Order: sequence, then structure tokens, then C-alpha cells
Amino acid sequence: MRRFMHLILASVLCSSLAWAEFKLDSRYEDKDGDMVADTPKEASKLIDPSTLIFAYTPVEDPAVYVEVWAEFLKHMEKVTGKKVQFFPVQSNAAQIEAMRAGRLHVAGFNTGSNPIAVACAGFKPFTMMAANDNSYGYEMEIITYPGSGITKVEDIKGKKLAFTSQTSNSGYKAPSAILKAEFHMEAEKDFEPVFSGKHDNSILGVANKDYPAASIANSVLVRMLERNVIKKEQLVSIYKSQTFPTTGYGMAYNLKPELQEKIKEAFFTFDWKGTKLEKEFASANQTKFMPITFKEHWDVVRKIDDAMGVSYTCK
Repeated sequence: MRRFMHLILASVLCSSLAWAEFKLDSRYEDKDGDMVADTPKEASKLIDPSTLIFAYTPVEDPAVYVEVWAEFLKHMEKVTGKKVQFFPVQSNAAQIEAMRAGRLHVAGFNTGSNPIAVACAGFKPFTMMAANDNSYGYEMEIITYPGSGITKVEDIKGKKLAFTSQTSNSGYKAPSAILKAEFHMEAEKDFEPVFSGKHDNSILGVANKDYPAASIANSVLVRMLERNVIKKEQLVSIYKSQTFPTTGYGMAYNLKPELQEKIKEAFFTFDWKGTKLEKEFASANQTKFMPITFKEHWDVVRKIDDAMGVSYTCK
């Protein structure tokens, strides 16, 4: 299945007549060619906030993650010498807008919204969670519930399929591309798309039989099972994709360079052992922060976006 999935995805990506060039919004420059916004050289364009605002991607109940991230944020305060405040965001769009408007300084953007955050909000990702051996990522799964009448992907025809949001990789873009290429199924034509807003909403919706099926990130599913939010027997997986990069963490492009370096230091010197962060993410085999580049690690995501006709035009 995994090798076949790679071939299918390749055919989807090659179906575009020409890959569109990834471009940053006109307010940003990329003179070094790394595909992220350059830090301004003019001192007047740099910011040095007394309080750093941090936001985690809005995939689950924000109240849970205030506690999960508390020890890490205290560590960041110690390293940077700044106060750090957790900012609960309710949607990918709100998170992107907050950074674009200068109200958000450090963040984890989910896989699918990373390119939009880079292009439109001056987001500079530099790390993601990984295992000790540097393996990383998650898979997109299409799930249903026992007795739904759906035993294979083709059975979704004529029924509802829950997505999360149109900026999500596993919650919309990747499954849409895969369904079209492998199963010749398109939203509105072959099934009714509905949007839940978040992966946990989709998972709970299927578990509670509100949705007959949903496409989700299985890293979120693993954490919900670990916390006993749902039970394994409530769900059935009927499709599993190749591995994608997970949440990318980074900062606003216009923070002072020395502050940017301190923020990086905070991520790479954090001791996970015995922390709530370790407890929350160890089940998904994520136990450290690994250096990444947007240019390399998000290449497959940008290609999926191009195949899907995604535009990075900023409003």
C-alpha cells in the first residue's frame, strides 16, 4: 500500500501542466533563496517585544495545550529573558492573520498551513518534533465507524466525508488529491464534503457517528486515544497515506536577529525528560525538536498544493 501510494501521489503531482513558482507576499524579500522571508536589515523594521506570544496549531482543545506547553514556555522565558504567553487560536486562518498582523511571534503551524504562513505572514519555520533517530511525520488516514456500511474508500460515494479546513494537508489537500487520482472521486460530484474545523472534531464526529467518514492526521488520533478521549473500537481505518512532515515551529521574520537565535536555542536546549510535552507527544514517537528547512522538508506539501491549484495570494 505504501509503495503504491507513492506512485499515486507522483501521478497527482505530475498531472499539473506546470508547477507554479512559490512566491512570498510583496511585503517580504527572499534574497538568499531559502524560500522564507529575510530578516530586515534596517533596525527600524525590527521588533523586540517585551512579551513573546506563542501559539500551537489549533488541532485540539486549546485548554489542554496550555498545560502541555507550560514547562517549555518557562524554559523559553529563561533562555530569551522575555515573558512568554500562550495564545489559544481557534482556526488556521486566525493563526496566520495574527502573525501577519504582528500579534503572534512564535508558533507551530500545521503541515498544510505552513506554506501559507510562510508566504503571507512572514513565518520562518526552523524545527519540528521528531524521534531520537530523527524519524518524523504522520500519515493521513480515512476513518469510519463500525457498522457505517463503509468498508473501503469507494463506499464513500454518495455519502458525506468530513474534512477539517481547506488549509490542512491531511484534513483536505492530500486526501482530495489522492481521492481524485486513485479512486476517481471528487467532492460535490461523488460525495458531499463537510468541514469540521479541526482534526479532533472530525475524529469525535466519526466516533459519535455524526460523520460516516473523515480524513484525519493520525498523530492527532494517537494522542486522543492515549488520553482516552475516544476508544479504538469506535473507529475503523480504511486508508493510510505516505508519511508527511508534522507541525513546523518557527517565528516571525522581523524579530531582532539576536532574539531569533535565542528562540532557536530555547527549542534545541529544552529537556523533554519527565515533562508534559514528552507525555503528550511520546505516543506519536516525538521526543525532541529537530532542525528543518522549509525549502527541503515542505517540498512534497508545496507540490500537493500546486496539483490542487492552491494559491498563496494574500488578502
